[in-house]
Amino acid sequence: MQHDDVVWAIINKTHCSHKVSTKTQQFCRNEFNLTGLCSRASCPLANSKYATVREENGIIYLFMKTAERVMFPSKQWEKVKLSRNFEKAIHQINENLLYWPGFIKAKCKQRFVKITQYLIRMRKLKLRRVKELVPIQRKIERRERRREEKALVAARIENAIEKQLLDRLKKGTYNDIYNFPQMAFDAALKAEEVSDESEREDEEDDETERDREMEPELERELERTVDTVDEFVEADSEMESDEESDSGRKEDADVGSDFESETSDIEDIAEKVVSKKPRVEIEYETEPTVSKKKIKH
Repeated sequence: MQHDDVVWAIINKTHCSHKVSTKTQQFCRNEFNLTGLCSRASCPLANSKYATVREENGIIYLFMKTAERVMFPSKQWEKVKLSRNFEKAIHQINENLLYWPGFIKAKCKQRFVKITQYLIRMRKLKLRRVKELVPIQRKIERRERRREEKALVAARIENAIEKQLLDRLKKGTYNDIYNFPQMAFDAALKAEEVSDESEREDEEDDETERDREMEPELERELERTVDTVDEFVEADSEMESDEESDSGRKEDADVGSDFESETSDIEDIAEKVVSKKPRVEIEYETEPTVSKKKIKH
């Protein structure tokens, strides 16, 4: 059986690992302490009958210790989950601590209120937009900036040297003295060809746009020329009709004679074609009494 007065006398006068002493007051760092103060009534080690309220992962529990379970450290504290509803949780505390001292019952309710308040504040802070402070590394930024500037300068110098060398190779200043890599030279020539093709495409696009702009003017000129041609055609048709009325009779006589001559010529040509057609001879055998016949086509 635990003797609470003996335990408190030893803890109070000698060393305690949970005690924190200041100039004005003494505090307790035990996780099951109800008030956080080092006193006879609130010490969890010097009281065989003790209760407290704790929060674990957003859930509030009521912990109770009795003298019957002192001999079993793993089963020393009884754990009761409290409801999220405030009134129901207070009712649970009153039921479980019905015959307990009034000091422990009041302090458990007070601790439960404080825990519920800071949980509400935590949920509100999570829902808000919290500003996160990110440290700026000045030395690394300066170093990267210098490296970028140096890389840009080196790239410009290399491009300028490459252009000058290619110009000299095209002009033939070296006369095959130096052995330059053929791959780099071919790649540069291809790049120039691509640029020339792009310029040609741009010029063709410009010409097509100009043609589209000139289309309405060309259509107008065509309409004008067509109108003038129609006028000339009408005038010529009137003149020809007058001439045909005078010479109509003469032409009728000539047409009859021409028609007869043309028909005679056609008949002569047909006779010549028939006379030139090749003849095909087919020989076939019949009974021995019958002699061979020749069929002409």
